[in-house]
Amino acid sequence: MGAIALGPRIALILGCLFAPAAWADATPQPGRELQLVRMVRQDCGSCHGMQLTGGLGPALTPEALQDKPAEGLIATVLYGRTGTAMPPWRPFVSEAEAGWIVEQLRKGFPHER
Repeated sequence: MGAIALGPRIALILGCLFAPAAWADATPQPGRELQLVRMVRQDCGSCHGMQLTGGLGPALTPEALQDKPAEGLIATVLYGRTGTAMPPWRPFVSEAEAGWIVEQLRKGFPHER
């Protein structure tokens, strides 16, 4: 019997469920951290609101994200949402960086310095 081909989203979700989260303790280098903060505040903020309280896209506040699984949020960052305006950010961020972004959003995302 041959192997079953999994799409990238399914593979990511299964990997997150059955393997230690590689992103859980990942902290970007200081220069990269500043780039990620700017990207989220500027690029994500253009749809999710400059204060991340919602706009074309939903709010990305700690309250709005508290009941959403981190793995699903990471998959959304990396692969976007088909049929919506949410693009895939995989060309620009790693899985660890997407995990860091989600972790920071759940705490209250930092402002640009």
